[in-house]
Amino acid sequence: MSEFTHLDEQGRLTMVEVGDKPVTRREAAASCRIRVGPKIFPLLLSGGLPKGDVWAAARLAGIMAAKNTAQLIPLCHPLPLTGVDIDFSTDPADHTVVIRSRVRTEARTGVEMEALVAAATAALTIYDMCKAVDRGMIIQDLLLLEKSGGASGAYFAPSP
Repeated sequence: MSEFTHLDEQGRLTMVEVGDKPVTRREAAASCRIRVGPKIFPLLLSGGLPKGDVWAAARLAGIMAAKNTAQLIPLCHPLPLTGVDIDFSTDPADHTVVIRSRVRTEARTGVEMEALVAAATAALTIYDMCKAVDRGMIIQDLLLLEKSGGASGAYFAPSP
């Protein structure tokens, strides 16, 4: 058997069998940043962007992305999510928005990919909602912050 979980004995891609694993509560959090720059930042804070409510659109996009991760990432299992939270914080010194996602399920496999896809999609939605003002935004630092549940136990990203 291959040491890679998504390869079979012949080296072909395969979806990992999780049918024998117990259903447990699983949770994951991820984050990423979008540097919007000095033109967009005050408009974002005041709600003055031409496409409307950026925060609502990005939050909804992140939730929808988490729910549809298995359609985007080829070998992900479709999961019954029990909760998805998308939160934003701003850094005026950096003209940056930090997106944080938290995804929960009761399943046989974890929700790390769902959390990562949610954060990335929320950032991409902010980009889309703001690009009419300035296309120079930078999406960066997408990472898994933590995960819990399952046989591999808890994971916490090292502090920078």
